[in-house]
Amino acid sequence: MKGENVLHAMGYDAFGLPAEQYAVQTGQHPRITTEQNIANMRRQLHRMGLSFDNRRSFATIDPGYVRWTSGSSPASTTPGTTRTPPTVRLQGCARPISTLVEQFESGKRAIPGFEGKAWADLSEAEQADVLNDFRLAYISKSPVNWCPGLGTVLANEEVTAEGKSERGNFPVFQRELRQWSMRITAYGHRLIEDLDTIDWPEKVKLMQRNWIGESHGASVHFDVETPNGVKDMEIYTTRPDTLFGTTFAVVSPEHHLLENVPEEWPAETPEDWKGGYATPVEAVKAYRLAAEAKTAKDRVDEAGEKTGLFTGLYAINPITGAKLPLFTADYVLMDYGTGAIMAVPGGDQRDYDFAVKFGLPVIYTVKPLPESGDDLANYEGKAPFVSHDGIVINSSIDATKAKGDSLSLDGLRVDEAIDKVNAWLESAGVGKGTVSYRLRDWLFSRQRYWGEPFPIVYGEDGTPHLLPDEQLPINLPDVPDYSPKTFDPEDAESNPEAPLSRNEDWVKVELDLGDGKKTYYRDTNTMPNWAGSCWYYMRYLDPTDTKHMVEKDEFDYWMGPDHNKTAGKSGGVDLYIGGVEHAVLHLLYSRFWHKVLFDLGYVDSMEPFHKLFNQGMIQHTPTPTTAASTCRPPKWWKVPPTPTASRRSHGTASMPTASSARWARA
Repeated sequence: MKGENVLHAMGYDAFGLPAEQYAVQTGQHPRITTEQNIANMRRQLHRMGLSFDNRRSFATIDPGYVRWTSGSSPASTTPGTTRTPPTVRLQGCARPISTLVEQFESGKRAIPGFEGKAWADLSEAEQADVLNDFRLAYISKSPVNWCPGLGTVLANEEVTAEGKSERGNFPVFQRELRQWSMRITAYGHRLIEDLDTIDWPEKVKLMQRNWIGESHGASVHFDVETPNGVKDMEIYTTRPDTLFGTTFAVVSPEHHLLENVPEEWPAETPEDWKGGYATPVEAVKAYRLAAEAKTAKDRVDEAGEKTGLFTGLYAINPITGAKLPLFTADYVLMDYGTGAIMAVPGGDQRDYDFAVKFGLPVIYTVKPLPESGDDLANYEGKAPFVSHDGIVINSSIDATKAKGDSLSLDGLRVDEAIDKVNAWLESAGVGKGTVSYRLRDWLFSRQRYWGEPFPIVYGEDGTPHLLPDEQLPINLPDVPDYSPKTFDPEDAESNPEAPLSRNEDWVKVELDLGDGKKTYYRDTNTMPNWAGSCWYYMRYLDPTDTKHMVEKDEFDYWMGPDHNKTAGKSGGVDLYIGGVEHAVLHLLYSRFWHKVLFDLGYVDSMEPFHKLFNQGMIQHTPTPTTAASTCRPPKWWKVPPTPTASRRSHGTASMPTASSARWARA
């Protein structure tokens, strides 16, 4: 319309719960109803006069699309399409797993957990376990959002603020399950930093920055004396300057240290610390069950009741050597930080409330600045002094536990004290300054039928193997029932059962993966619908390409950096129009997915969408006058001229009508 080439594309995000739930209700395969709905929508769009190029149209359920979703995801790389990576980042940069294997084989890099051993000396299962800790797509047994009412695990972003499932409004519980996850936290800093390169509304950028939640602090290691020997407890704190004020420690009810609680209470244990239980083992088991029945929101609610139990264990402060009673409390979440905290009741409200309830000491380590006009006496014995600036007090020792040297932070401003204690922690080998994120790794497994199968099979020993490129895509088999096994919505102890597990002929397969024919077992989970919607915009360029996920010249022309006057160095789609509700879902996932592909050299732009426009939300019913005026075309509206032909048109799309051209242009 202005002499520019514009894609008239149309796509259908077609996997997911709505289609599957309809299949459960009717018994009809979700592909049938989904394709019928797509055909009906195409018919309606054409009848409305809306224009799009059928040759640039596809659905995320098309085998030709699923093949690339499986083969180009962060779980794998696709042979024959990789270009030289346009970046030389050493950290926060995706690289082929083969690069790491080469380093282990050559001895250039020590093998974690197997120092002094050669890579070839490790079994296949041991090698897989080592690599799993480095993979962007990895298997973890970690706390997940288990929704019995839906029979599936949910990502954090699919759980409402009330602790209910986004779909169905069922209760969600914290459970430890073995699941696939995406290591999106490895990209936390870049996801924040690169927001400055794109033209998005500031409110959306702020939402992503807050959701990612980058914070700078320190990791600190405490020794914990247990019946099974001394164990390590790592904590993360943004205020290492307050280590002198730590009077107790708290771990999540899901923390691994609770596997080492003593059989009997220590002799000096106050009765109100025991919770009425005869032994620590009994107490911890009961408290863990009670915590699982609470939502994450209820557990961290500032106004909620502070519950907790003494574990019978003590942690040793690496600076002071003080024995800190170790509690378990549900306000500490296993999937945030390390699942353990050092409690400083003199500087934190929740810690203060907990200390008051259980009769624990309160030590103030910061006093107000002289020029503030405030006085610590206003707080002592009444409330914590919560401040990120002030003068450090009560923070001096002649001989530290870890090194035996003297250490004093007294008289320093908070920032100065943080720098000094971080240097000491690193010199003592008991901690270091580090960065943490509120963002959690992206839970990628779903116990559903209607989704992309994982390109993974497992050997008899449980070792995962990536399927070769020529075996993609994996087609969904027929199953007797499309629904995952659902449970009573309040049954927190139930376990998932995926529909794909009901087709044994599909699950158990004979394959030759390079070392002869063997028996393998397919993963019975499916990917979330977000997998296909992460990269759809690239496939518009040529949905029929069977050799490339996206061809280099096509990508550079339409979405490469500086491909037009407004694209900038970030490149990507010129204009994305969508709702603000996508801010920490699709838009965040797409940015992560795209950056992985950028690092691996598949694409040349570092961002998927250069400019974002939120179309807004209807919040009230307009008055009749307003409604009538919005139905009339604006005075400036004119039928646009016929667009000029170009080398990238690839044929002629249906011409937009006067009523549709504006929308097609957008």
